[in-house]
Amino acid sequence: MGWYRKEFNAPANFANRLITLEFDGVYKNSEVWINGKYLGKRPYGYSSFSYEISKYLKSGKNLIAVKVDNSAQPDSRWYSGSGIYRNVWLTSAAKISVAKWGTFVSAAQSGSVKIETQIQNKTLKSQSVLVAHTIYDPNGKLVLKTKLQSLKLDTSGRTIISETQISNPILWSVANPKQYSMQTQILQNNKLIDTYETKFGIRGFQFDAEKGFSLNGKPMKILGVCLHHDLGALGAAVNIRAMERQLEIMKEMGVNAIRTAHNPPAPEFLDLCDKMGFLVMDEAFDMWAKKKTKNDYHLNFPEWHKTDLEDMIVRDRNHPSIILWSIGNEIREQFDSTGTAITKELVSIVKSLDKTRPVISALTETKAEKNFIYQASALDIYGLNYNHKLYKDFLKNYPGVKFLATETTSALETRGFYDTADTIRRWPKDGKTKFTEGNKAWSASSYDNVSAYWGSTHEETWKEAKKYDHVSGLFVWTGFDYLGEPLPYAWPARSSYFGIVDLAGFPKDSYYMYQSEWTNKPVLHILPHWNWEQGKSVEVWAYYNHADEVELYLNGKSLGKKSKQNDDLHVLWNVNFEPGTLKAVSRKSGRDILTRVVKTAGAAAKIELVADRNNIKADGKDLSFITVRILDAAGNVVPDAENLIDFKVEGNGFIAGVDNGFQASLEPFKASYRKAFHGLCLAILQSTEKVGVIKLTATSSGLSKASIVVKTGK
Repeated sequence: MGWYRKEFNAPANFANRLITLEFDGVYKNSEVWINGKYLGKRPYGYSSFSYEISKYLKSGKNLIAVKVDNSAQPDSRWYSGSGIYRNVWLTSAAKISVAKWGTFVSAAQSGSVKIETQIQNKTLKSQSVLVAHTIYDPNGKLVLKTKLQSLKLDTSGRTIISETQISNPILWSVANPKQYSMQTQILQNNKLIDTYETKFGIRGFQFDAEKGFSLNGKPMKILGVCLHHDLGALGAAVNIRAMERQLEIMKEMGVNAIRTAHNPPAPEFLDLCDKMGFLVMDEAFDMWAKKKTKNDYHLNFPEWHKTDLEDMIVRDRNHPSIILWSIGNEIREQFDSTGTAITKELVSIVKSLDKTRPVISALTETKAEKNFIYQASALDIYGLNYNHKLYKDFLKNYPGVKFLATETTSALETRGFYDTADTIRRWPKDGKTKFTEGNKAWSASSYDNVSAYWGSTHEETWKEAKKYDHVSGLFVWTGFDYLGEPLPYAWPARSSYFGIVDLAGFPKDSYYMYQSEWTNKPVLHILPHWNWEQGKSVEVWAYYNHADEVELYLNGKSLGKKSKQNDDLHVLWNVNFEPGTLKAVSRKSGRDILTRVVKTAGAAAKIELVADRNNIKADGKDLSFITVRILDAAGNVVPDAENLIDFKVEGNGFIAGVDNGFQASLEPFKASYRKAFHGLCLAILQSTEKVGVIKLTATSSGLSKASIVVKTGK
């Protein structure tokens, strides 16, 4: 339970303006007052919403009060965060203006553009105005200006529709994410009274039952990951740079699509996807009227689902990144006849607001005759979670039906931990048996040989998705580890093991399998580390591409060449450990492509600090993520190092969080220290609003210390 209060001075001209309080998201059951006047309640923690406060404002000081109640637990299957975790805005507009989220630009690949504009009139009498749209291309060049349209507005306002054509359009794509900008202007008595900006993209896409997905006429696989909204050590509080870093790491892996699991994301997240070139499956709900946890959204669904779904569609429909609306994830109404009516209702709500995108739901019941959501015959695409063995015969079983793997894999890995690689394990083995396997390290092997019982390993899944054109693509569960759902281990494990990247942002080994398959860049990655007991038989894997073969050397002696056979995604050697240097060389037509070396590390001797960015903004929000590496005297990462690192910050910044990626660590995220885990940990520096430098010094008993300087500027 939380209370917030904020005092602010009313704008001088507030009496002649529309003043609105806009919340991007409050988790959850928020209630808002202004100067003691009750504005309303919003139960769903992921919805954006607003209140017009003009009539309650007074000259001078005004007081906003917000009550947030997330006390009834459990209310979610993952860590939701609590309170005002997204941005809040005070906006001022003319009483005749474009309404909030009041434009919808739908642009076809041909350049034909349809513009819907909702004009509000809060003057309490009829008005006459002129409206025009000006469109600029991605380079800021004026491309067209519509004629001034004369409008009569009654007190309820009016929605107008315009159609125009952009010649030789610059298309938005994942490789070239270019957006147009439209300014809508309202004039009255020859005076400009409102300007409203809308960004949009011009692109075309298609799902085909047999050929899969295409963007702008070019076939492509949707290579996606599911992401929860937490930002690791920073929790659920929105931070644009932290989201951007996650997306940069995913882009580097070859990801071209994100599923917002299982709720509407922060608006800034979608802005980043537009700008960086990610396709998005925007998801509304994790449950409908039937619960998954005792105090979840099922309590609010009957009263609020229409408002929440409408607000998501209207808020998000101008984003070119969004190609799919998802009305639900693994909804319990799949299994009872109420699911059919609710599905039809939700799809009709979406279609009433946006007919340009398909509607999907992530399903688990695989027998059509038992799946009441499927039986509604309202969804545009069949979205299947897991069940990768069903991909092959999907077209035979569902002729003419478009198909997307909406959630896959649920493989379990701990970065830097390796045990026997020769068998695939399901942890736990089913939903009823108590989990007794595992190890004292609270870890899962990074060899990609462990998954949850309902899932499959990364390689098992991708081999099937890759094989068939009718599989439009897949969304792997998950891109990053996230707070909550620490399956298969119980407490003290407190974050998931599903991520391809750990909670700190350090890639696990499967990251490089995807990189070798999903990108055009040359890749060669060998695992595991090379610190073992003398004589132990160690399985050495190599992920590679752009090559015919890989040759492995131990201390200069060749252990043989290996090539991927059939549908292999890696090659391997069984090697009896002896200390020294393991070297892999990939070759194509006899020519060396890449070389990778792993050396046996000695005792921990020093600390190395590496910043993801050495120059950040002095805006009080920007971040530099500092990777802390524990090295031996020769500069090799020590794979079993767990040294406690102490941090000291000087200058114009502070530590926003620390982490090491270990799923069962109970060290605080807000601290000036962190133990290394498998040789690595992370310190996140945040700027103040003062220009200057931030100096971070890291020390640890018995190790040489290290310092790094990050500049902050305007």
